[in-house]
Amino acid sequence: MTAPLVARTRRVTGDLDLVEQAGRDGVLFERSPGGFAGRGVALRTTVASAADELGAIEVEDEVERPGTGPVAFGALPFVPDPNAPFVVPERIWGRADDGTQWLTTVSAAGTLLGEDGRDPEPSPPPGELRVAPERSARWWCDLVAEATEAMAAAGPEGLRKVVLAREVVVEADEPFDRAAVLRRLRRTFPGCFTFHVDGFLGASPELLVARDHEAVRAQPMAGTARRGGDPAADAALGEALLASSTYRHEHQITIDMVFDTLLPWCSYLDYEPEPSVVGVANVQHLATLVEGRLSQPAPSILELVAALHPTPAVNGWPRDLAASWIAEHEGFDRGRYGGAVGWLDAHGNGTFAVSIRCADVAGRTARLVAGNGIVATSDPGAELEETQQKLQALLNALIRV
Repeated sequence: MTAPLVARTRRVTGDLDLVEQAGRDGVLFERSPGGFAGRGVALRTTVASAADELGAIEVEDEVERPGTGPVAFGALPFVPDPNAPFVVPERIWGRADDGTQWLTTVSAAGTLLGEDGRDPEPSPPPGELRVAPERSARWWCDLVAEATEAMAAAGPEGLRKVVLAREVVVEADEPFDRAAVLRRLRRTFPGCFTFHVDGFLGASPELLVARDHEAVRAQPMAGTARRGGDPAADAALGEALLASSTYRHEHQITIDMVFDTLLPWCSYLDYEPEPSVVGVANVQHLATLVEGRLSQPAPSILELVAALHPTPAVNGWPRDLAASWIAEHEGFDRGRYGGAVGWLDAHGNGTFAVSIRCADVAGRTARLVAGNGIVATSDPGAELEETQQKLQALLNALIRV
């Protein structure tokens, strides 16, 4: 009979670098100043079983706040799958936004963990790369045009928005150092969720949903413009983004879906009256914060994720029509791109980001995907340029020293 697992949480002090703790193969989920890093594997489970298995772990917790005790991490695929894997690391370092830090160890009762190993010296960066889109730019532009024609011809109950993605495969002459990539992503995208779970890494600007006891938050994003390289140009591009009827329509579709989905669970829920412009390294997005208070009994973070995913920001609207259009026309399996990545604890708290600005990285191969929301008035050439900007951000993180 397998000995039961015990999670022991204690406070820690000092300078805690979460990317350094996670290393090349560990788990990372960080948006400064808070986040998590994990090493080793105490338990592998699935999204369908994670809550029950966390609840079965004995807990000794001197910190007692969301994210202490045992924590499971997962990167869910775009197409929902109850068997999607989650992992509970043996060691979990956590840091709250107020600076509180802790270490949780998870092991069988009466056993000791092995040494907390560290990565060897950084490997040399790739010197040669081959970047190959799986389908041509012309093919993708034709697909966008086909989608706009379908939406223009649809009635009021027909397809209103569909998110179309492009896939690029990068082959290098040296293995990619995932820890080095994560450091570059964190430096380049300081306001984003930097993450790594089982070879899937990225820096997402978009909060899908977070639950902290009764408090619930989401920040849907839709509508993107490039950045111009100086504050004046960025401000002008941001003003144009806010004034664009096409992008405001695309953004409102996502806000409405998130609000309407969360409302039945809430005693209070509201969202900002006007979107803000959130800038990241190379692009800027329309974003709207949605906040509320959950009624009792409160749903777990996984229930909220299941209800919201996929949002119109990565799928389209109406949800079923958009998913069917993508499956029929896009021509590849998105995998974990456009899914949700994050964590949950044994009390149902957690945070999940939308899995964008991301790549699957294994050895010398990286698979990158970027997508755009398409509405009836979208221009194929402009949409292609936007995907190129999004892909370039990940390419830079893969290859720069």
